[in-house]
Amino acid sequence: MFEFKLPSLGADMDEGKLLEWHVKPGDKVKKGQVVAVVDTSKAAVDVEIWQDGTVFELLVEPGTRLPVGSVMATLLEDGESAPARKPVTLQGARKGEARRKAPPPEVAAEAVGVRQAAELAPPGRPRVSPAARKRADELGRDIARIAGSGPGGVVTLADVERAVVVPTAAAAAATPAAAATRQAEMRRTIAAAMSRSKREIPHYYLFETIPLARASEWLAGVNADRPITERILMAALLLKAVAITLKGFPALNGFYRNERFEPADAVHAGVAISLRGGGLVAPALHDVDSKTLPVLMHELSDLVRRTRAGSLRSSEMSDPTITVTNLGEQGVEAVMGVIYPPQVALVGFGRVASRPVVDEVSGELRVLPAVTASLAADHRVSDGHRGALFLGALRELLQHPEDF
Repeated sequence: MFEFKLPSLGADMDEGKLLEWHVKPGDKVKKGQVVAVVDTSKAAVDVEIWQDGTVFELLVEPGTRLPVGSVMATLLEDGESAPARKPVTLQGARKGEARRKAPPPEVAAEAVGVRQAAELAPPGRPRVSPAARKRADELGRDIARIAGSGPGGVVTLADVERAVVVPTAAAAAATPAAAATRQAEMRRTIAAAMSRSKREIPHYYLFETIPLARASEWLAGVNADRPITERILMAALLLKAVAITLKGFPALNGFYRNERFEPADAVHAGVAISLRGGGLVAPALHDVDSKTLPVLMHELSDLVRRTRAGSLRSSEMSDPTITVTNLGEQGVEAVMGVIYPPQVALVGFGRVASRPVVDEVSGELRVLPAVTASLAADHRVSDGHRGALFLGALRELLQHPEDF
């Protein structure tokens, strides 16, 4: 048997609120399957299971706020038999019942109503138990918008109560007051994480101006025959270049934990994405160095869309091995980023702008597009010499985009 614990969904997360379960006791689950939705201070995140198994107990009720590392459920490993004891149900845990008791009259009446609704509902109309319909009317809820969990999809009283007690992150932010409260909470969370980073990590900063004439011309040629919706942006090219370059500089790609550096086996680039209501998150694009530019562009667009819609997966929040931030759209020349612990580096890009640059082939002074790339790195793991070599290698790689 193994425990399913609330994972850390980023360095700035200390606790989360369980919104809903997607599984129940007895369900078989596969590694990577979404089993729960947890609300952080930034988004509602789909939490995945990390190994195959069978759900034995669900130990936390939806609506509960709990710290990172708390046990949320227990599961049986493949081939493992269930223990002789009965699993602790959420209802039993809540009421402290040692054994099952006869249901109270209103619960029994609800069960009868559910059965009748399942049998007698006219075709094409939502099937709703009388108790659920009455409660929905009392709460002013549209019964047609509530999913049913009873036999044949009947909407039960529990479904109505759940829809009220466990709102989605988007619904929670629907009112101005709720949105303001959530925004303030997010700012506090970000501030705490960044203060910790600057306090604990000895940052050093380097900058390099990178000519982009060849990259811009090559990208224009690639996009010439592509529909507008499928064109590759410079942001995707810069991400791919960073990931490829990192393969030669493992000291910049990984984690500093337990007083030692742990190099990462792959490049999962955390992409800093601003949220429409303010604040930002940096979910991961996985295996960036091994993906083609069209695939990377599609995944980047999808990640931005889902991030701003509040729909992320736990692996995207916990897996970044380095963060890349691009503030070119905001018109700034350069970025001095703050490292997201336990990562050890952050790469930043400013705006692509026309600048006087010496052409390396002809030696002539020309006005060419260029970008300022910055590196914030952890002095416990690397030094300025290695950081400078990294930026130099990144600069050189971007002069040959056809080699990507």
